Amino acid sequence: MVKTALVKTAVTKTAVAKAAVTFLAATTAVGSNPVLNLGLFVGFVAVTLYIVHRVSSGNQTTSSYYAAGGEFTGGQNGIALSGDFLSAASFLGIAGGIAVHGYDGFVYSVGWVVAWLVGLLLVGEMLRNTGRFTMGDVVAFRMRQRPVRVAAAASTLLISYFYLLAQIAGAGGLVALLLNITGKFGQSIAIAVAGAIMILYVLIGGMKGTTWVQIIKATLLLMCMALITIFLLGRFGFNFSTILSQATQHNSLGNAILTPGTLYGKNELDFVSLALALVLGICSLPHVLMRFYTVPNARQVRRSLVWAIWSMVGFYLCTLVVGYSATALVGSDAIVHAPGGENSAAPLLAYAIGGSILLGLVSAVAFATILAVVAGLTLTASVSFAHDVYASIIKKGNAEPRSEVRVARLTAVIMGVLAILGGILVNGRNVAFLVALALALAASANLSTLLYSLFWKRFNTPGALASIYSGLGSCILLITFSPVVSGASTSIFPTVDFHVFPLSNPGIVSIPLSFLCGWVATMIGSREENPAKQVEMEVRAMTGIGSGLHS
Repeated sequence: MVKTALVKTAVTKTAVAKAAVTFLAATTAVGSNPVLNLGLFVGFVAVTLYIVHRVSSGNQTTSSYYAAGGEFTGGQNGIALSGDFLSAASFLGIAGGIAVHGYDGFVYSVGWVVAWLVGLLLVGEMLRNTGRFTMGDVVAFRMRQRPVRVAAAASTLLISYFYLLAQIAGAGGLVALLLNITGKFGQSIAIAVAGAIMILYVLIGGMKGTTWVQIIKATLLLMCMALITIFLLGRFGFNFSTILSQATQHNSLGNAILTPGTLYGKNELDFVSLALALVLGICSLPHVLMRFYTVPNARQVRRSLVWAIWSMVGFYLCTLVVGYSATALVGSDAIVHAPGGENSAAPLLAYAIGGSILLGLVSAVAFATILAVVAGLTLTASVSFAHDVYASIIKKGNAEPRSEVRVARLTAVIMGVLAILGGILVNGRNVAFLVALALALAASANLSTLLYSLFWKRFNTPGALASIYSGLGSCILLITFSPVVSGASTSIFPTVDFHVFPLSNPGIVSIPLSFLCGWVATMIGSREENPAKQVEMEVRAMTGIGSGLHS
């Protein structure tokens, strides 16, 4: 009976195309009820901005603005961590990747869950014990402050910017889908509005306000995904095989979406490179590293990571159901040709099963997801410049807390404007793919530097500079001359071809190169710069003695 009912309700490709047109016509009027759907979105933004304002009063000290005074518990910070990372790439990009490419789209989910073990086992506790606000605090602890902090700040700014591009592009695509904005100019305006709201979160809230927005957003997102997943499973008789069967009928790739190779079958080396970036990049991201400073001690860091890991396991299992259900009920052709492309899979599915009301709810949650993540990224970039460059180098450690916070806020505005311009440029690309590039950059520049700083006694200033700059430089150079930028129909500049590097993700080259350059530069540099500082750092990293957060 279930099979008969499903056959009767299955639609042909022609019907799917008509359904897509119907959907787009409906979204032009926002499901014939624009007040309801847009009200949900505007209401969420207004409520969260009010919460940010209330919890962030007195954000004038660096400890409060940068790290929320270390007041959050492990559970709270774990939910915020998951909120920080369950971004447009997770909610829109992965669901879309699974809906269009099938098995290969789930690669991101597996890589990102495994990646958090790197933070749990190697980075989290020691980083929290050693630093105060930024990665620069750890790397520069026993080295020459000026060059190392400049390098750490440059790394943080570039990585945050790449990550911001993905989130801003996702926000613009979501608004375009909700309002059926198809023109480039209209989508650019949508991206600009998303960026402006993000800047407001950072200017008003600091780390405390941003963390509470992350907690609220993560809770809503997890609940939303769980409820949609349960509903979808029930619709298909709680038989996942039925979902897969119908998905193959409405995907242009057919049964191939159930096996590896639809996306990376032609270049296995590109797949390995992507996997390296996913697994090694998460706990090298500046905005993730900064979250370790919002809890009072290393024990709470462990709790944070455990909470984050289990939250993400549940979420990514849900994306598997949502992604395949999207192609089963909407069809891959309709998804690819909708405004936002692959990123439209989850909103299109929401409209297919719940109409304009569920579309409004899902769009509001997705937009909140993006805003919270970009706020965290912008805050991290601005803090790194204000703390590592302005306070530590320009003011030589004598900056007034209020002036340092002002510099951080000004940097946030500049980063926001640049992110809007970049988001317009990459609009339409799969946001999960764009995030993978940011992860490759993070793993290339930060991972080797952090691990060497924490575990290698001989590591010195030349080694740190070589690790950071070789990772940054090689990764950006390879991306520039890869199919991501030119030479393919999906490139940022599809009409020209100057690519010479064959892989879309450079991690397999740039990550090992960073480790190698750091080792070579250390071996040919001075053997030991500051023995007393090295001993102090080792004791602090292992025991937490002397690692007080408050300024």
